[in-house]
Amino acid sequence: MSTRCKRLSATLILFIFLMMVMQYAAGLPGSRRPSSYQAPLTVDVFDPLANFQGIQSGWFAKIVEDNFNMKLNIIAPNIAGGGNTMYQTRAAAGDLGDLIICDANSNLEDLVAAGLIIDMSKYLAGKEIMRYEHAIRALNDPVSETAIYAIPSEISLKGCMEHSENEEPIYGPYMRYDLYTAIGSPEIHTLEDLLPILKQMQELSPTSDSGEPVYAFSLFADWDGNMMNAVKQPACFYGYEEYGFVLYKVDDTDYQSILDEDSIYQRILKFYFNANQMGLVDPASPNQNYTDVYEKCASGNILFSPWPWLGKSAYNTVERKEKGIGFMFVPIDDLQIMLKGCMPMGDPGRVIAIGSGAKDPARLADFINWLYSPEGIYANSAQPITGTAGPQGLTWEMGNDGPYITEYGMKALSNENPDVPDEWGGGSWNAGNSTLNFNSVSLADIAPNGYPYFYTLWDSYRQQCTTALDLAWQADMDAKAPLDYLMRHGQYIICPGIIYRSSAESSEIATLRSQCSNVIVEYSWKMIFAENEEAFYALQKEMQSISKSLGYDIVLADNMRNAKEQSRLWAQEVEKNIP
Repeated sequence: MSTRCKRLSATLILFIFLMMVMQYAAGLPGSRRPSSYQAPLTVDVFDPLANFQGIQSGWFAKIVEDNFNMKLNIIAPNIAGGGNTMYQTRAAAGDLGDLIICDANSNLEDLVAAGLIIDMSKYLAGKEIMRYEHAIRALNDPVSETAIYAIPSEISLKGCMEHSENEEPIYGPYMRYDLYTAIGSPEIHTLEDLLPILKQMQELSPTSDSGEPVYAFSLFADWDGNMMNAVKQPACFYGYEEYGFVLYKVDDTDYQSILDEDSIYQRILKFYFNANQMGLVDPASPNQNYTDVYEKCASGNILFSPWPWLGKSAYNTVERKEKGIGFMFVPIDDLQIMLKGCMPMGDPGRVIAIGSGAKDPARLADFINWLYSPEGIYANSAQPITGTAGPQGLTWEMGNDGPYITEYGMKALSNENPDVPDEWGGGSWNAGNSTLNFNSVSLADIAPNGYPYFYTLWDSYRQQCTTALDLAWQADMDAKAPLDYLMRHGQYIICPGIIYRSSAESSEIATLRSQCSNVIVEYSWKMIFAENEEAFYALQKEMQSISKSLGYDIVLADNMRNAKEQSRLWAQEVEKNIP
């Protein structure tokens, strides 16, 4: 071989070696991946679901930046205040944001008509996300048979009557199980039976480790809408869901106006009023948000949670669980907990779209596509108990017998909030979690690796749950997990995962609903903190009277019609899907 050929061969070998090194490095956690996105980009994300406002930081930000050379600036009405007013103001100005998360049921047609969002069709053609084309088309067809203006969340490849939960129901009575057993594990026949039990628990542990007073309930206002959110949640313990001012049982057996004196809404208002009279409600409740409550729960200042992703997620560290301390599901005899069915067509109540003023729509479409990819799903939906395990290589690995949680992952997913390695972005684990609050697909679905996205459904995880708290609960309940308990006792109702698209709300109905909901929410808070029972019922009368004077009955009739039409549609679709 000539000297020149030898030099060319050596150069070629060196080039190939360098390319291999670059490809290897691109696969390492935290390394910059080869990308066509040369210019850095900061993206405004209008997100009414977010509980954080500002620039996304930490490990999730690092993954997004490595993939897209992009930062996410979260605009959250929940935090900034303004709620629907902020939406209207930004929409009137012609710029909601670069990425927009919203409710397609009430906003999609208006956003398209106003030119505030773009057709993503040309950017998504041939992308992985189009495996969900059936759901994407179902959402967009009422607006356009060819365009793709928005993508629904929670898309599933499972049937509508297959529940979408993991081992924990989304809603349920969760309490400090160590304190509950310490007072003898008294029987709980109804919701109201909780109050004397929680009072005993409070007396047993009146202050937290930090010396702060302990309350059974700590509420927050930033999720209030047509009604007070904290009041609606326990209604789900009994199979009820909301449609405007209607609380209806998802098995089509009951429909209630929330203003009726014998409604479950008024029952739960009275429940919280009685709790407050007993000193069980945090007096700071009206002036705090979800983040405040989460931090109090993590500090041991709260005894009860209506969701596992508050009580268990915030408080149950491995260290506490090893000592038999923590939140666990505690059954009530009359429970009929609502379990949400998988949604083959996705959830139109939470969709994602690209704003018409976005500087790089192709990059944003790629980001949306990534959110619906396995890597994006694992990273974006990471959460203790009710989420995914997080990024592979950090919190979980694939072994010979399937996926398993790493030692670091057990700490992160048990809310010990460990420091994140520098190559993954540094900071603390919790500070780096995605703040989008947007699940692209059902986490009960099976990932391409053959296992559910829910890590709590992995056999390996079940084998790792051997703390004193886990074993004590399993022995006491004779069940592997809360959902196992509910299934065996028949204490659940599945809400069909079927889209119901009502006709667009008229401007008159929208205006009346907004006026009435403001009154209902305001008076609900007042009733809970009323001085005495006489004042409670006087406020109830005022709430009913003022709301009706503002057109409540007109809105209620519309809501009731839609709620019953929805149930009729569900029955038809469920019948079609039965083999």
